[in-house]
Amino acid sequence: MSSLALVILCGVLVAVGVYLILERSLSRIVLGIAAMSNGINILFLIAGGRSGEPPIVGTSEPEAMADPLVQAMMLTSIVITLSLTGFLLAMAYRAWQLRDNDEVRDDREDRAVAKRQAAEAMEEHEDKGDLVETVAEFHDETDGGNSES
Repeated sequence: MSSLALVILCGVLVAVGVYLILERSLSRIVLGIAAMSNGINILFLIAGGRSGEPPIVGTSEPEAMADPLVQAMMLTSIVITLSLTGFLLAMAYRAWQLRDNDEVRDDREDRAVAKRQAAEAMEEHEDKGDLVETVAEFHDETDGGNSES
């Protein structure tokens, strides 16, 4: 029963993490990475199997020892998550200083893809004879609009 609870907890944490990572705010992305990494660490615990004796040769039988690979992977995951969280927090703080928000903006490639999809949708609707208006609005202060430097 406890492993089922861990599997459910792992699924919920990873799902919440993915949802938050897909948001536009850097602070939510940081929280999403933290939740997702905790879910992955729980997945490592589940995949490691039952607990056992310390994996030190000579102290116990090899069959009774815990798997040391799981411990190494979890430690590596914790270190990588900590460094990524620190980097994202610094980036969010800098974005807040420069723009008074931490929202991730669209870049030129995103706008070009959206315009191409809108044009294709208009052609498709014109072929069907529908009168559909497609309005795409993009905000980017770097394109000569009202930039704050």
